[in-house]
Amino acid sequence: MSDIRSLEEKVRVFCEARDWRRFHTIKNLAIGAVTEASELVEPFRFLTDEESQKFVETPEGRVAVEDEMADVLFFLLRIANLQKIDLAQALERKLVKNAIKYPAP
Repeated sequence: MSDIRSLEEKVRVFCEARDWRRFHTIKNLAIGAVTEASELVEPFRFLTDEESQKFVETPEGRVAVEDEMADVLFFLLRIANLQKIDLAQALERKLVKNAIKYPAP
């Protein structure tokens, strides 16, 4: 089982234990992913690139960024599980498309 599949299974078990499937429509999960992504960028608002990097290098900043990245991943894994999407395969396919669209110099 790939690492992604293993994480997807952990998310599935977590959600089923809480009976969250009734809330997990594709619309609600997509909104959740975007909401969490916006929380990921919020601490960097109005900071320079250098200040943003320093924030991530602090213990509090590092945990904040990790937590929000984990939240985004949670929603993506849950969507993949419920919609029967092989996320690893989707990424591989998208990388091929991006290599064509953005060839290396």
